[in-house]
Amino acid sequence: MILIVGGTGALGSAAARLFLQRGRKVRIMTRDPQKAEALKKLGADIIQGDLRDKASLARACDHVEGVLAAAHSIMGRGAAASSKVDSLGHKWLINAAKEAGVRHFVYTSAFGAAPTHPAQFYRIKHEVEQYLQHSHLAYTILRPTAFMDSHAHMLIGQPILEKGKVSLFGAGEAPRNFVAAHDVAQFALLALNMPQMAGKVIEVGGPENWTNMEVVRLYERLAGRQAKVSHVPLGALRVMAPLVRPFHPGLSQVMRTSIWFDTTDQTFDPGQTLQKYPIPLIKLEDWVEKQVSSELDSEPAVAS
Repeated sequence: MILIVGGTGALGSAAARLFLQRGRKVRIMTRDPQKAEALKKLGADIIQGDLRDKASLARACDHVEGVLAAAHSIMGRGAAASSKVDSLGHKWLINAAKEAGVRHFVYTSAFGAAPTHPAQFYRIKHEVEQYLQHSHLAYTILRPTAFMDSHAHMLIGQPILEKGKVSLFGAGEAPRNFVAAHDVAQFALLALNMPQMAGKVIEVGGPENWTNMEVVRLYERLAGRQAKVSHVPLGALRVMAPLVRPFHPGLSQVMRTSIWFDTTDQTFDPGQTLQKYPIPLIKLEDWVEKQVSSELDSEPAVAS
């Protein structure tokens, strides 16, 4: 049995479907079981739990041989703040997995995680990596680049398809790397199946690098419509990030992350990773084409 924490998110749901297709038993821990109904119908075991609830973590880890930690709360605030969910909650999950005798723990970190990162979310990711490495659990740490599902589609493509407009933080001209959640799920499955991947920190990214504005143009071309694009200048983000932090730390760190994306080299070459783990990677254009086709097919027909 594989426990997926965050099983209704982009990575978690992709991993659940992939694992079930490959004949693995899957347990999904989620705060809202209703969101996991589709996965339940596919054969997943659903358990209600919360990274802020130690007892629920113990129940979720019972009779589990592997864990995939795929939850995050980058936009959280108050009781759902990143410091409580992404930091303390994941440490509690690691402890619960150790107590339950879990044989392998796969942690989803982030490309660029470091103790000096300008955004707290990435500092927390590095902190949890360190905690896991000293836990005496067999582990694999995955550091994916930006998910196509969220960074390309939810934040850029979906507003274009639904409203014909999108707002970008920064100029959007800095190249970065996008990876499909399905491909990260493939690496997670490989880690859980291959003991030789234990103790490894693996950077995972897609086959190409794109700027946010190139993603805008890609959606425009594939959807056959022009988008109205507005930009929040970096100067405004630098002023706003510390001001909103006391009220919404999640939004503040998203702003800081956006500044980082727009001012540093976020390109990635998967060649070295693929030499060790030859997994076919989805190209962004192919992935977006499917999303656009799905969105357009679901639009109501216009009466003539």
